[in-house]
Amino acid sequence: MKNRTHLSSILAIAALAIATAQAEVKPNPLFSDGAVLQRGQKIPVWGSARDGEKVTVEMQGQKVSTTASSGKWSVRLDALKEGGPFTMKITGDNAVTINNLLVGEVWVCSGQSNMEWTFAKAHNAKEEGPKANYPNIRMFTVKKTISAKPLEEATGSWVVCSPQTVPGFSAVGYFFARDLHQKLGVPVGMLHTSWGGTPAQSWTSLEGFGTQPELQEYVTAAKQKLATYDAEIAAFDAKTKEFANQNKQWMETVNKPFQEATKQWNEAAAQAKKAGQPAPPKPTLASPQPKPPVHPLGSPHHPTGLYNGMVAPLIPFGIKGAIWYQGESNAGKALQYRTLFPAMIADWRSRWNVGDFPFLFVQIAPFKGQPAEIREAQFLTLGKVKNTAMAVTTDVGNANDIHPNQKEPVGQRLALAARALAYGEKIEYSGPLYDSMKASNGKITLRFRHTGGGLVAKDGPLKGFTIAGKDQQFVPAVAEIQGDTVVVSADSIADPQAVRYGWANVPDVNLFNKEGLPASPFRTDVP
Repeated sequence: MKNRTHLSSILAIAALAIATAQAEVKPNPLFSDGAVLQRGQKIPVWGSARDGEKVTVEMQGQKVSTTASSGKWSVRLDALKEGGPFTMKITGDNAVTINNLLVGEVWVCSGQSNMEWTFAKAHNAKEEGPKANYPNIRMFTVKKTISAKPLEEATGSWVVCSPQTVPGFSAVGYFFARDLHQKLGVPVGMLHTSWGGTPAQSWTSLEGFGTQPELQEYVTAAKQKLATYDAEIAAFDAKTKEFANQNKQWMETVNKPFQEATKQWNEAAAQAKKAGQPAPPKPTLASPQPKPPVHPLGSPHHPTGLYNGMVAPLIPFGIKGAIWYQGESNAGKALQYRTLFPAMIADWRSRWNVGDFPFLFVQIAPFKGQPAEIREAQFLTLGKVKNTAMAVTTDVGNANDIHPNQKEPVGQRLALAARALAYGEKIEYSGPLYDSMKASNGKITLRFRHTGGGLVAKDGPLKGFTIAGKDQQFVPAVAEIQGDTVVVSADSIADPQAVRYGWANVPDVNLFNKEGLPASPFRTDVP
């Protein structure tokens, strides 16, 4: 009887522990110590809790409550005032306190390897690292995650910027945040979500491809993955166990005898060499080692995989805008990128549902493996998508390395664009962008937007211009700055029809404005 009573007590305690665990209110991991929240707009705060549990969020004198449903809860705080550190208290059946919160400006920084590129590998890391003592700059780096379905939580944590922590920051993200912080005087938070070698279709949701014919191959691939995913996951577990058994057997029956035979051969070969005799035949494996099964999630190149795993979990966290450095992995389909990239931007904006937030991107730097057409696709996006800006990098590339290590100018130029587009500062934020042309008297006159204080040829006469007649055979041209225009001609072209500038994998160009910002490559004969 005593044992039965004791057992009943244990079961009751266990049941209470389970019930308590189920009732535990939890904020989304984005709301954790050290986070930065967006100022000046309503801020969603969300997490998990027991169904029917009343959840209350308190911060900056606000107190908002809701009731959890289907294990989830969400509230919206009114616009928060910048500063900090603040504390957020979340109360349900239990209480959670989040400390050291700041309120300022929050930006998403995303893309592939040039955005992922860490500060430690930047060209001036040794000089700038010791100066990176900015406790009001924080970065949340999302763990690399692929998913066939949109996830609700990202894995990562907020890291306060210091000389000790900055080596692991995104270099472009850091320099961007540093310049904004210095100019605005408010905290800056970066949601860093990037993965080297990945294409834009991986960062786009299934619905984001829309009905555009050029993108339907991605819709088909994503739907096929969804249709078979659950079955493949179940099969994968069985295949993994089968592989473990096969590998264990192989190690015993094939690899172990091979290792023993190899050891004996090494001894025999050494003796033969000593005696001046040829070595005996070297043993070979009786069969190859079994290969582990490929996970159903596949590679990070699969359409929607990174949106689902690394962007969806960030939504609807309050943000000001996004910076983006990507395109190299889509260079082989540059014409399609003209459609895909604007579609991805529209997709993110519709998902966050905070309007057409500023989307600032980097034009691919000069590299022997990157064709001019991918830079053109990025350039054309400016005319298709409002509230966008492009940082040109023709002067900071590396012909032999797809990862140029000069990341500070990139971050600085993105910050200039943010200051103008996001914060209304009246500054020149872009290099010259081709606008229109007029052919007359054997010459073509080019007009530009973003001429700033005037056009300049850096370090010598203008270069990088070619010109063609009706036969579309381009030849090197003479180019001269005349006011806010560039006049282009060639003695061999009497009736010029088109001009190209920097139209090469590695542009050798020098047209800038007086603000020191380089002009984008272009061609007037866009197909």
